Amino acid sequence: MVRPRQLPLKINMRAKPSIKRELIADPVYNSPLVSRFINRIMKDGKKSVAQKQVYQAMTLLAKKSGKDALEVFTLGLDNIKPQMEVKARRIGGAAYQVPTPVRGDRREALAIRWLITASRARPSREFHTFAEKLVAEVMDATNNLGAAVKKKLDTHRMAEANKAFAHFRW
Repeated sequence: MVRPRQLPLKINMRAKPSIKRELIADPVYNSPLVSRFINRIMKDGKKSVAQKQVYQAMTLLAKKSGKDALEVFTLGLDNIKPQMEVKARRIGGAAYQVPTPVRGDRREALAIRWLITASRARPSREFHTFAEKLVAEVMDATNNLGAAVKKKLDTHRMAEANKAFAHFRW
């Protein structure tokens, strides 16, 4: 089967353009977002272990919230997605933190990364499995609480503090 050539994301003069590959949706929820989330949780290529943890977390999430698990998950992830971030820009020997808006794909990637790190950082004494930690973090994210939302707010605060350097944006 021949796949149609996809448009490049960004044109780089030094290298060939990167091609954005389309992700296959996961089998249970038929969502590319859940598939991307499973791939980010996966360690050492053990996808079945990651899938088991995520699906276990989704069933716990549905029980705890009383709503559709995918709906609660996407709401929690939307609350984590950052609007602005700072990027270091060197001008005249000095490095300035320049606030820039975050692209859609990067927003999702940052939200997923922050959710996973916040879940892994939760104490094992209180939450015995990773699925329980993940459910607790997603529930906190839907209520705009938790470490992942705090990370987003810190990023926004940093961008707001460096608004004076916005004219250095390239």
